[in-house]
Amino acid sequence: YDDPVLGKDPQPNHMDHLYKGTGDNGGVHINSGIGNHAFYVTATEIGGYAWEKAGKIWYLALRDRLRPWSNYARASFHMIAVAGELYGLGSKEQNAVRDGWHQVGVEPGFF
Repeated sequence: YDDPVLGKDPQPNHMDHLYKGTGDNGGVHINSGIGNHAFYVTATEIGGYAWEKAGKIWYLALRDRLRPWSNYARASFHMIAVAGELYGLGSKEQNAVRDGWHQVGVEPGFF
């Protein structure tokens, strides 16, 4: 956002704007905007209530697959996999997750 009263949102929405400083424990909270935006894109592409499909994908990946040291490449890999397991390989839901991460500059890869 860019509000005259609140100012600009400090959270980046793309890896091109990743905070790399030492504040905020290396940007752990500031950089969460990247994952937040990936979720937004995914939920918008899937449609319906965000918690029914996109939320379920994110929740299961966060609960069962990710670890404290996980990065966005690992998150995208597991979220795409969970979407495929729940809704089928190449499904609208899996493609939406893949596109959500792609739009924020994250590609699943080796980690």
